[in-house]
Amino acid sequence: MTETKVAKNAEVALIVGGGPGISASCARLFAKEGMKVAVAARNIDKKALKELEQQHGVTLIACDASDADSVTAMFEDVIRRLGAPRLVVHNIDGRVREVFRKPITEVEPTHVLATLKNSTFSAFLVGQQAARSMLANNGRDGHLGTILYTNASAAMKGFPLSGAFAAASQGKAGLAQSMARELMPKGIHVAQIPIDAAIGWVQPDGKRAHWLAGESVEDNMAHPDHIAELYLQLHRQHKSTWTFEVVLRPWTETW
Repeated sequence: MTETKVAKNAEVALIVGGGPGISASCARLFAKEGMKVAVAARNIDKKALKELEQQHGVTLIACDASDADSVTAMFEDVIRRLGAPRLVVHNIDGRVREVFRKPITEVEPTHVLATLKNSTFSAFLVGQQAARSMLANNGRDGHLGTILYTNASAAMKGFPLSGAFAAASQGKAGLAQSMARELMPKGIHVAQIPIDAAIGWVQPDGKRAHWLAGESVEDNMAHPDHIAELYLQLHRQHKSTWTFEVVLRPWTETW
């Protein structure tokens, strides 16, 4: 494991949703910055997550973020093992593959419900527990903590053949806005980040690629390492200039 010196009173960061893209990039950066980092996912045996554990000292916690009891237990586990999180990132796309590019007349209702539970409902559960934890602890200079929601361009526009995902994404956007208006005056920074792009992470061969869009050419895909840098910047913003929403897209993206 890579030796990382972590101060006893280091900030705790919790990333909900685990994979080789944004979550892994955030975990690496936050650990490098001296934070105690936990990543929660349904399957913590993924290769990318085990590498984070072994190389960066990241704590892995099994959790179904669409289940209220599982989310409650996850926060209790994080607090017991690391301390109360001051930065919580909800990084879950949520859609099941069966709703992807499906006409409204053909998509199965059970798959739509699963998408809503995985995305909007899990965002609510995580946000609720994060808010409870942060409000119960003392902040620094009036800043009790930060809750960040990764979102998609579907949060701003409903594309054809994407009704379930549009509903989930716009539901998450509405939740984030309501939370920001309620919690920011109390010292909790809430922001959502719609990403209007394919996210190309580094593959084993060193190339950046997306499972559907192919390989990145001249930075036409969002780089998860730079997304992580933005998330850290949002967490460290002064409370006089807190940002609620940042839309990210590559320089070549049509919009």
